[in-house]
Amino acid sequence: MSTHARDEVDVVIVGAGISGIGTAWHLQHRLPGVTYAILEARSQIGGTWDLFRYPGIRSDSDMYTFGYNFRPWVDGKVFADGPSIRRYVTDTAREAGIDRHIRFESRVVSADWDSVSARWHVVTDGPGGRKTLTGRFLMICSGYYRYDQGYMPEFEGLSDFAGEVIHPQKWPEGHDYSGKKVVIIGSGATAVTLVPAMADAAAHVTMLQRSPSYIAARPSRDAIADAMRKVLPGRLAYTLSRAKNVALAMLFFNLARRWPDFVRRGVIKAIRAELGEDFDVERHFSPSYNPWDQRFCLAPDGDFFAALKSGKASIVTDHIERFEPGGIRLKSGEFLEADLVVPATGLEMQVGGGMDIRVDGEALVPADKITYRGMMLSDVPNAAIAFGYTNASWTLKIDLTAERVCRLIAHMQARGYDYCVPVPPSDIELAPLLDFSSGYVQRALPHLPRQGTKAPWRTYQNYVQDMLTIRYGALEDGHLQFRKARGDASHPVAEAAE
Repeated sequence: MSTHARDEVDVVIVGAGISGIGTAWHLQHRLPGVTYAILEARSQIGGTWDLFRYPGIRSDSDMYTFGYNFRPWVDGKVFADGPSIRRYVTDTAREAGIDRHIRFESRVVSADWDSVSARWHVVTDGPGGRKTLTGRFLMICSGYYRYDQGYMPEFEGLSDFAGEVIHPQKWPEGHDYSGKKVVIIGSGATAVTLVPAMADAAAHVTMLQRSPSYIAARPSRDAIADAMRKVLPGRLAYTLSRAKNVALAMLFFNLARRWPDFVRRGVIKAIRAELGEDFDVERHFSPSYNPWDQRFCLAPDGDFFAALKSGKASIVTDHIERFEPGGIRLKSGEFLEADLVVPATGLEMQVGGGMDIRVDGEALVPADKITYRGMMLSDVPNAAIAFGYTNASWTLKIDLTAERVCRLIAHMQARGYDYCVPVPPSDIELAPLLDFSSGYVQRALPHLPRQGTKAPWRTYQNYVQDMLTIRYGALEDGHLQFRKARGDASHPVAEAAE
């Protein structure tokens, strides 16, 4: 590949978050002759970790697997706070010179593939007006949810409430909530993070949930990793710690799926040991779904349970009847006084950051597409989407996806192909993209691509299986077609071998 003009690059990366910066590193490291540009709608590096500023914001995956495989996480904290992760991503970009390739305040409006020239034409909007960037390959690293707003249910009487309502996605940094009665609506990772983070300064914090989630205490330090760092070279210690945590996560996930009742009893027993026999653990911590039908919520060093035991926080399992001026009336008749309500009610998922994507002028409808190896979409040429795991660290899959993209580009360079496109068989059997019962997933499923029931159209949630396939599997697998640009793109010059 080569660059023909200042407004044309080989690879266009959308998003300067953890996925975009990781992808850029792999491109530079594996394909040093390939040019690229990163288009970032915001003015800073970091993506999610720059957007979210609510109290206690942190990773809910351990940093030995959430960190990049090429840059060891050396902070020591297993679950890092948001600012630390933002610094980690920013430092990665600066040290590798990736930051020089970022075009900030460039919100991607549309991306249109032209099969005649085998190019993507990407239109951005920013302070300088609309601009077009042309690229051979499109890497979408814009995340899986809307940045402009989170999910907000319709609460009856909300306009009557006299206090503040702040969604975590819109949290103003430095907001003072000291001495206030806070009600956090939700039971997911954000709510479990907010409760201990706000408990000390607030007058009282109440977590109001319709139904419980699985919550597990985890040490904030990895004793084995700390010990290995003392006796082994840093890179080796990191690699071994990462492998250990990947293996343990996979073991626990498969254990939960195979023997859910056993895992459920273990989780409830551990919570009862934290809170004591007098706490109604069954009511507040026994979900109606099986373990890992939704993501586990993690409490570093049991901070969530410590906040409940201290009396500074409490948990209520009930449904909202309506908002009133002084707080929230529940269906049980109970009234929760509130000065500040934080609806930790989830995200709104979307594909491609909401941009208008077209292939030869035809609008892409995500629900009509099928995922190929969990990273490309059927009949969409020279484009990949960074989409992480639901049962493990996001970055594990992103590293693998970036490696596969580099292999694809190198393969096309070597063979003289201009583009590749996944083409599914006509008799493919389909399934929903995600097997997750979380509300944000269920709301989005009708609008998301689907997956097949067999490889390479099935999206596996298994790092080791993906690593072997994505890193070492054949590129020409009978499903990914490689073509040369020509006037009639419906007649490819070369297709993949069976």
